[in-house]
Formats: sequence, C-alpha cells, structure tokens
Amino acid sequence: MQIDYKTRELTVKLVYYGPALSGKTTNLEAIHRLIDPQFCGRLMNLETRDDRTLFFDLLPLAFESASGLHVRIKLFTVPGQVMHDATRRLVLQGVDGVAFIADSQLSETHANLDAFRNMQKNLRENGFVPEEVPLVIQFNKRDLPNIRSDEEIDYQAARGTEPVFKAIALRGVGVLETLIGLFERTWASLEAKHGLEEKFGVGPEAIIGEMRARLGVPMEAA
Repeated sequence: MQIDYKTRELTVKLVYYGPALSGKTTNLEAIHRLIDPQFCGRLMNLETRDDRTLFFDLLPLAFESASGLHVRIKLFTVPGQVMHDATRRLVLQGVDGVAFIADSQLSETHANLDAFRNMQKNLRENGFVPEEVPLVIQFNKRDLPNIRSDEEIDYQAARGTEPVFKAIALRGVGVLETLIGLFERTWASLEAKHGLEEKFGVGPEAIIGEMRARLGVPMEAA
C-alpha cells in the first residue's frame, strides 16, 4: 500500500495469480468491460507467442470516497508458465492482496496445486508470511465439462478460511464478486495494520459500499 497524506491518496495493489491459461487475464478484461469507463484506466496487456502475458497486466481503478480520500486500486496478473517464475516473484513485490485463479477442470488439478505452492514460495521470498496475506480463491471455467463439482468446491471452501468464488470469466460471471471480495479482505487487513478509519475518517463498510456502487454490484443482503 502507498499513502500520500498531502493529496489524501491511497493506492492498493492486488495481484491475480494462478496457472497458465486459468483465466487471470480474462478476469481483468471482464472487469474492464463491465465497469463504467470513468472509474478505470487503460488495460495494458503484453502478449507473446509462448504465453498470453509475459510480464503483467495492469488495470488501475480509481474512485474518491465521501470523506475526500482518493482510493486507487491497481490490478496485476502474473504470467502462468513455469519459465517466468522470476517475473511472477517481481510482480508480487509490495502486494496487498492476492486472488488465486484456479482452473476448474479436473485435468488441471496438479497445475493448480503447483501454482499455489509457487505463489507461497514467491511470497516468502518477497518477505511475506503467506498465511498473513489477504487471499481469495476463484474457481474459473465453470461452464466446461469434466470440472470439479459445486459440492466439492463448497466442501473445500468450508474447510478453509479464504473466501471462494465460482466464475465464468469469459462471460463476466463472478469476476466483480471476486474483485470485491478480495478488496474487502485486503482493506480489513490494511485497517488492522494502519488504522485507516482513524486517519482518514472513512470506515470499511463505507469504502466497500462505495466500491460496490462504482462497480454496479448491489450490497449483499444481511
């Protein structure tokens, strides 16, 4: 997180991690397509012949809270292929929260596990305690055959502590919910560490409510 007290601007860095072709870039493309253009910047997408994203995607979202706090959200993805591990580690530097994008296909189970372990390794090498980094998990590609069942995913979610989302990123299903879930979890962590409400006069509920309004996602029922 970066804070500019003079301009009252706070920048949060969120990274989408996961195996190759699990839908990390597709998530950012869907977010960019679904939200009001006035609240997001240009989507930068670097592609090569051997991987869809060689370095990273960057999607800056920005809005101003009612208290006058300017909140910027920078979204990155990492390249999924094994050969780009150094780049993945670099993109994780200074991260505030991570969305792990898993491929729901049963054939990708080992790839998901390898990528998750790789994420934990790279977080540690960047000086983080992986268990303390805000994390959400998205199971993408729910429209394909031979995928993990809803019951299996629900069972795993109940055993863990991280919020779990189901998505069809190509159709924009579940992508905004994943982003909001990640931001909510990340903001709670930043609030606990930095006392943002006391410093800026805006609480977590107000920030999350404003973000939902900007993204066009209704508040959840109590």
